[in-house]
Amino acid sequence: MVSKKLILVSANRHKEPYPVYPLGISYLSSYLSRQMPDLEVHIFDFMTGSHEDYIHKLKEIQPDYSGISLRNIDDVNIYKKESFINHYKQIITLTRENSKAVIIIGGSGYSIYPELLFETLDPDFGIYGEGEESLQQLITAIDNGVDHTSIEGLVYRKDRTVVANRRGTHPATPVLDFDDKLTDYYWQNSGMLNIQTKRGCPYNCIYCTYPLIEGHKVRTLDPDQIVRTLTILHQQKKIDYVFFTDSIFNISNEFNYELAEKLIAAKLDIRWGGYFNFTNIDRMLLEKMKQAGLRHIEFGTDSISDVVLKKCNKPFAVEDILRISDYCTGLDIDFAHFLILGGYGETEETLKETFENSKKITRSVFFPFIGMRIYPGTKLHEIAIKENIVREDDPILEPVYYVSGEIDINSLKTKAKQTGKAWIFPDDDLGDVMVRMRQRNKKGPLWEYLMK
Repeated sequence: MVSKKLILVSANRHKEPYPVYPLGISYLSSYLSRQMPDLEVHIFDFMTGSHEDYIHKLKEIQPDYSGISLRNIDDVNIYKKESFINHYKQIITLTRENSKAVIIIGGSGYSIYPELLFETLDPDFGIYGEGEESLQQLITAIDNGVDHTSIEGLVYRKDRTVVANRRGTHPATPVLDFDDKLTDYYWQNSGMLNIQTKRGCPYNCIYCTYPLIEGHKVRTLDPDQIVRTLTILHQQKKIDYVFFTDSIFNISNEFNYELAEKLIAAKLDIRWGGYFNFTNIDRMLLEKMKQAGLRHIEFGTDSISDVVLKKCNKPFAVEDILRISDYCTGLDIDFAHFLILGGYGETEETLKETFENSKKITRSVFFPFIGMRIYPGTKLHEIAIKENIVREDDPILEPVYYVSGEIDINSLKTKAKQTGKAWIFPDDDLGDVMVRMRQRNKKGPLWEYLMK
């Protein structure tokens, strides 16, 4: 029997603030290699290869299947509003013109717009949400000529109608093997690799798509397996910095303590960072995490005004932000605050409160997004429809932002500068600084060098 071939494609080309390792297709590749050992799996990354390279790869291997991962829809930058849809269309066109592969699209960006992007990009199939088991089932069904219409998360065309199957279950703990060549590229150019410890988000922030992509139910991965993966990275590639890409790291803290103990026992000397919020966290947890290698926290702060936090359905208050920031300072853990200025509920008064409160936080850097990107299926989308910002039938595939009409968006940088703190806006060019630091072999996120 001739082995079938699959090419997994990371379509992402967005490098700001640094290129991100294509974790999704590595999880897929790792899973399929174990579950379908007769399937020949190849990886192509548009961060490291051009359209011409992709054409050459297609002609060289002649894949039976092409799994194309769409990480982002646009740059989420109100100053640029760069959409990636045309790039994705071009990849699918190139795949059709240069191979006979069955085209299957997926990824986090696709999972926000499963039916619309299916119509827009016209693949053979789509898979939204976690793709490991669904992709295996689809390839198996096609290979054996059996019915595929009951596969969870599958999007397909039935007659002239696009059907998106509901999801009811989640895959067992996925394994992860890092691709050798990609590991070298991202370690050199990003200064870190990425890994998950859990999937799902239990919160209901009005603008957020994580529950749409991963679901509300939190699933923790196998801590022993995580430590084994990190051990291999450290021993074989001398990797000593990773970033945990969980939507929020500090949930399921029983698991987090267990993972920390295993990292400490392994004596890997690996530093790490992650996304945190200000719920379900205390000094004792931070102390344990630091002992386990925690060096950087990126807080999803959004605002330092209680009025805005409440309107955005954030599960914490300003006093929590200030207290936990002080903990981090005292423990010498570097931290950054990621904010949204001018979103839902923002007024000149709440902006003033955020800027004033930022002065109370020492040794940090603030990364503000301007306005809120409106995505379908979110509470913000409902609000935007009610306020006539978007029409109910507007697909909002091209970036549309909710910006409060009660603020002067052009005054934000001036107000930020007056705080005397480090504020890095989306249109600030830090490219040359980052490149120079990478050339000096600096690892990690690097924003700690900008803190005030």
